[in-house]
Amino acid sequence: MKISIAKVKNLSHRYSRDWAIRDINFEVFNKGIMGLLGSNGAGKSTTMNILCGVINQTEGEVYIDGINMREQPVEAKKLIGFLPQKAPLHTELTVDEYLIHCAHLRSIPSKQIPEALEIAKAKCGISHFSKRVLKNLSGGYQQRVGLAQAIIHNPKLVVLDEPTNGLDPNQILEVRKLIKEIAEDRAVILSTHILSEVQATCDNIVMVENGRIVFADTLYAFNNYIEPNTLIMELKELPAEQDLLKVEGVAGVSFIDGSRVRITFQGKGNITERLIKHSVEMGWSLTEIYFEKTSLDGVFAQLSGKAPKN
Repeated sequence: MKISIAKVKNLSHRYSRDWAIRDINFEVFNKGIMGLLGSNGAGKSTTMNILCGVINQTEGEVYIDGINMREQPVEAKKLIGFLPQKAPLHTELTVDEYLIHCAHLRSIPSKQIPEALEIAKAKCGISHFSKRVLKNLSGGYQQRVGLAQAIIHNPKLVVLDEPTNGLDPNQILEVRKLIKEIAEDRAVILSTHILSEVQATCDNIVMVENGRIVFADTLYAFNNYIEPNTLIMELKELPAEQDLLKVEGVAGVSFIDGSRVRITFQGKGNITERLIKHSVEMGWSLTEIYFEKTSLDGVFAQLSGKAPKN
């Protein structure tokens, strides 16, 4: 059953004269990972800071589990765990010392802290480093400690800002797996400008560009939003470029190797049928033809170009 954990309604904010975000609307439900995607400067950080109660918005409302962030900020913030891009670690402390400090900041009753501490460490796979000084941990394990502080008070919503930034490939895989596990029993918002992170971890996407939402749907819909405009032909003998350009709808030709050619086409039509027919007539010995799936980068670029300007 879907339960609304966070709702952002008509959210707008400006610094001085310039609007950082305009009319942002989205909803986050009780399980799964929502990706907040956008290039640097798109408005992601402003949106997250308002959502977490760091700054007050110029216009609009934020509700956390039905609680208005502006009207009841303390109650709303109790339900949120936040990991900024750079984890707020006190590196001279041990893992236990730091997480106990975080538990006190989160107003967890003293009697409940030992249990909360053990649950958070176990969830993040850092129990064996309890007495280790933070500065002696690898970047990947420091990030795990950062995630532990974000969930130690068992929040309903966890907000993560570029959680894999600066990690090596193995650490990235480990942190992705951990984020998915955290999202099994709570809502997670993952903010990033890296498309591969969204593809690897998120269920739904809200894409912000130039301060406005340009896309809000599932990852599947995002990945298939734009119809392909290229196809690949594989032939035993490659024809001349000018012969391919004679086919109605063919806008561009680029040869990949000795047997494959990429065709850029315009319009929907029956481009494959025309190419197959032409191939038979010309004796090109066509062996395969297929559409290229639009890459996530391509979707990102095209959607970014559609973003309204302020």
